Amino acid sequence: MERILLLLLIHAASTLYMVGLIWFVQLVHYPLMSRVGLDAYPDYQRAHQSLTSLAVGPAMLVELIASLGLVVLGPRDPLRWLGFGAVIALWASTALVQMPLHATLADGFDATAHARLVSTNWLRTGLWSLRGALALWLIVRA
Repeated sequence: MERILLLLLIHAASTLYMVGLIWFVQLVHYPLMSRVGLDAYPDYQRAHQSLTSLAVGPAMLVELIASLGLVVLGPRDPLRWLGFGAVIALWASTALVQMPLHATLADGFDATAHARLVSTNWLRTGLWSLRGALALWLIVRA
């Protein structure tokens, strides 16, 4: 039981970190990208991609492993599977939608790609918010 509780806490910490980060990105960071300026934008975008990887990569990996651990090691629970499914959807959206849009933007600011980045990121914002609520609920139930 102690192992599952520790896993629940690690899971919640990594997920709640990502919830806060995604809301900041959605409401502040992505919208401000349009104000960087055309000349500086390619360098800005490349730096953004590199530095963002440091901020999100470890937390996303811990969240994935902890979520998988909860479905493998814990009792069968539809909420744990829902949370794990949301993690898979988040990784898929990041890899298949947001990363290619960032790659497009690395060549220079593109208003269409930027608008798509902001609009499609609402899916990740919603999924991480759902995951945050689930993570807290799993702790309450434990």
